[in-house]
Amino acid sequence: MQPIPDYTLSVSEHLKSLTASGSLQIDSAQMDVAKSLDRVLFELKRRRPAAKSSSLGWLFASKKKASECIKGLYIHGSVGRGKTMLMDIFYRMAPCSKKRRAHFHEFMADVHNRIAAHRLKLKNGETKQADPVPPVAAALYQEAELLCFDEFTVTDIADAMILSRLFSELFARGCVLIATSNVAPDNLYKDGLNRGLFLPFIGLLKKNVEVVTLDSPTDYRMEKLNSQPVYLTPIDERTDMAMDASWAQALDGRKAQPFDIPMKGRSIHVPLAVDRMARFSFADLCEKPLGAADFLAIAKRFDTIFVDRVPMLGPDKRNQAKRFIILVDTLYDHGVRLHASAAAMPEDLLIERRGTEGFEFDRTASRLFEMRSAEYLAMHHKKHAAE
Repeated sequence: MQPIPDYTLSVSEHLKSLTASGSLQIDSAQMDVAKSLDRVLFELKRRRPAAKSSSLGWLFASKKKASECIKGLYIHGSVGRGKTMLMDIFYRMAPCSKKRRAHFHEFMADVHNRIAAHRLKLKNGETKQADPVPPVAAALYQEAELLCFDEFTVTDIADAMILSRLFSELFARGCVLIATSNVAPDNLYKDGLNRGLFLPFIGLLKKNVEVVTLDSPTDYRMEKLNSQPVYLTPIDERTDMAMDASWAQALDGRKAQPFDIPMKGRSIHVPLAVDRMARFSFADLCEKPLGAADFLAIAKRFDTIFVDRVPMLGPDKRNQAKRFIILVDTLYDHGVRLHASAAAMPEDLLIERRGTEGFEFDRTASRLFEMRSAEYLAMHHKKHAAE
């Protein structure tokens, strides 16, 4: 029976209680980060309550003195090290009546919607404030003094261009930011379009948060995932449930959302994605006009991919079979971990083996077998833990 969490403790005390009960392994790296979170909790508790909002809105929104501002926390490290668990504990303990936790992309979508709404008001003569950022930031702060972001990553140029101005306003008002990420601040929006315009945000971020690395030697998520089969057959309710169980295990409490990978004026739609994991159906990947460049972009963006319901590949599915061959080759070449459910074992999926296509599919079947091996999975783990 799991112990009932006592969220009146500090984060580090709560971790100690979990390890004492046997619910959690002792992990000094997690404990170091917990102590930094405790520092934020202590400062939040002693900070005086935020001033009430003015009826005049953004113009008189309070701004904190530098001495009253609390330095937040930016936790970065490889997947599966416990960042989400620590955020769960901290967020429940945070003594703020106004706090918000969101995936970063979800938050930015809200910001862009608010900016669009403000511009519409300006167009309709409902406001004379031309710059939408200050009033949007003021409204966000009035709703949440504490912002907690899961999976802080910047991939969209529209987000990159607005972050510095938005967070200058938020930090000036006393907003406290806690964020988890797979990348260090200096690597945010790396190689992004017009990255020079984004760099001021990195400086602003580092000034207003303590940057800590969670470099636990154990990938707890992968330990759980390794207990799950990676190739399931045949296609039925049982295998669908098993795929869902493996996906839930991999999510480890996180929320997956649709995602688009930009591709030279178009985009590749990913039905479900979180961090560096994605889930597709066979139809999503092989019944649409995708090619080698698309599969390469997917393999570079994600290191774990789930593919549901690979069918038997008869003469009526020659194009789909060719795409499947290219897909498997690409994932294999990039060491991607593949979870798949299929109508048959790999060597039986192609109904007719003729010519070059038959030889190519023999290679595909061989690679699908190898991608299930302990050696391949260990190689995947080692490669991506080092990234």
